[in-house]
Amino acid sequence: MLNQPQVDHVFHALGDPTRRRLVEQLSRGPASVSELARPLGITLAAVVQHLQVLERSGVVRSAKLGRVRTCRIEPAALDVAAAWINERRSLWERRLDRLGAILAEEQPNPDLPDHTPEHP
Repeated sequence: MLNQPQVDHVFHALGDPTRRRLVEQLSRGPASVSELARPLGITLAAVVQHLQVLERSGVVRSAKLGRVRTCRIEPAALDVAAAWINERRSLWERRLDRLGAILAEEQPNPDLPDHTPEHP
């Protein structure tokens, strides 16, 4: 069973389009806060706030060297979201397989005579 609070934090962090863009940027490799802010067209302060949410969820880690804060993706946190999604997918695939089996059993057998009443 997955740690539900951790799952909630990850999905909360990924629920915002700006934070998803940050994750996409960081998927290409580590980047400084200013590098992350440049294509977004928002203030550094706003980027820092988004990064703090991503860090609290464990999706992003950062380290400060001098005046430069460099961020990187933490893949294990994304694995939490993937595992949650895979559990749901597996559950629904099993349910759909059972439904398919039930429907297959209910198919009329063409070798048996038809017992439906005829209408005049």
